[in-house]
Parts: sequence; C-alpha cells; structure tokens
Amino acid sequence: MPRIALATYDPGSEPSHDTDLPDLVRALRAAGAEAEARYWDDPDADWGGYDLVVIRSTWDYSWRAEEFDAWVGRVGALTRLANPAPVVRWSADKRYLGELAAAGVPTVPTRYLAPGEPVDLPADHEYVIKPTSGAGARFAARYTPAEHEQAVRHLARMHAEGFTAMVQPYVAGIDVSGERALQFFGGRLLHASRKGAVLAPGTPYDADKVAHPDLERWQPTEAELVVAEKALGAVPGASGLLYGRVDLVDGEDGEPRLMELELVEPNLFLWLHPGSLERVTEAILEAAD
Repeated sequence: MPRIALATYDPGSEPSHDTDLPDLVRALRAAGAEAEARYWDDPDADWGGYDLVVIRSTWDYSWRAEEFDAWVGRVGALTRLANPAPVVRWSADKRYLGELAAAGVPTVPTRYLAPGEPVDLPADHEYVIKPTSGAGARFAARYTPAEHEQAVRHLARMHAEGFTAMVQPYVAGIDVSGERALQFFGGRLLHASRKGAVLAPGTPYDADKVAHPDLERWQPTEAELVVAEKALGAVPGASGLLYGRVDLVDGEDGEPRLMELELVEPNLFLWLHPGSLERVTEAILEAAD
C-alpha cells in the first residue's frame, strides 16, 4: 500500500480554496493508497515516510519563495517529489519564458526589469507588468502609455520587495478568445479550460483579483496542442513530469502563444471536469510505484 502525501497550504481560519483536494484524497484511498493532505510548511510532517509527495495546492509559496525553495530541496532529497525539485525551481521563476522562446516555442514577448535596472516601459502600446515569481495575478496590472507614472510606482514597489518584473504587451486577443489552460497529467492531455480576461483596465496592481473569471470547459485546437506539447518538451527534465498546465492566448496573428507554463501547483479544476478524477488518481498511483 503506497503512502502518498498531497501537499497543500494552510488556509488558517478560512476554508481552503482547493475544493478538489478532499475528492482526490478519497479517490486515492478508495484505490488502495494510504493518502492524506499535509500542509507543506507543517514542521511535524515526516516527508521521508511517504513513497510520493505530490505538490497540489501550495498556493502561498510565491509569498515565501525562499522557504518554499528550501522545502522543495529537503523533500526532494527524502523521497520522490512530483514534480521533481529541479523542475519546480525552474518553473517557479517565469524567466523560463526566455528559455522557451529561444527553443522555438511561440511565446508572448517578454522583457525583464530587475531591481536597480533602468526603467524602460512601452510608449506606443498597452502593456502588462507582473513579477517573475507570482500566482493568482498577484502584483499584476495593465497600463496604457498615458499611465506611465502609475506603472513606475508599481515597479518601484516590486523592486523594493526584491521582485524582478516582467513587461509584456497586453494581448488583446484575451478580450476576444480568452486564455486557455491545457492540463496534462501522466504524460498526456487531461482536459482543457478557458477563462476570461483577469486584468481589467485601471485595476490597481495590489487589488484582489478573480484569478479564473468565467471559467468553462474547452476543446483545444490542433494548433494549441502543438504549442503545448512543444513547450512541455522543451522543459529541462521533461521526462520526470507528472503534471503541467499550459496557458495559451492568441497573438496578433490569431495563432496560440504561450503565456505561462505552470509546473509547480496548478489548479486542476476537477470540479469542472469530474471525469478526470479517475485518470489523475491512476497517474498518481503509478508514480508512487
């Protein structure tokens, strides 16, 4: 009987946002595993006592990047971690987009501004600023050239907290065709979803945002599958992946472009795709063997 831990975050007095987690634990137990959810920062957790630790919803990790990085290294040295520690560390820093673009993956054009570097913002098109380490649209906002001063203050706040900023053109296709999330599990497509635009004009970077507005099921196109598989194939250590989410938007030419590759703790949206629970359970059990 394999022992499996599903690593999650501690919501404190609030209900957990991971509504999939109880169903996944029950499904693994019904399939014969000794499975449980554990807070990733639980000091009493015996991670080495598990055959497999699956990072499921450590959704506060980007606020505690150094602590999480140390935890990933520690658990990865004690037992099998999914995804593997090198992959998690690589995916946690969105500067990987530059590597994927260099490997020929169609991506949203991205520049990076680290603390201390000169501020260089677009003067002729709308753009987005967000951190290279973040989740749920944290510290993200869109600006027009006329909002230069607001954008500079945004950058100053991020740099003061040690974040490197990403600057991307605002992809207008999001307002028309949304953002598609293709979920892969156990080496093959699990399901796909589409959501609406997250960043509304004028929304402050530090405002709470709905991370997945108007979420619905989606049937990916052949072009989307090609880009997604090319992106996953270009990941260092791709053979060790258990799961991954590929976020795509349409470029100005109408072709899909990679917005983000989430290999740390993607929301699986099993509540939207209940038929996927069995496949996820099977893939986790296989990984625990």
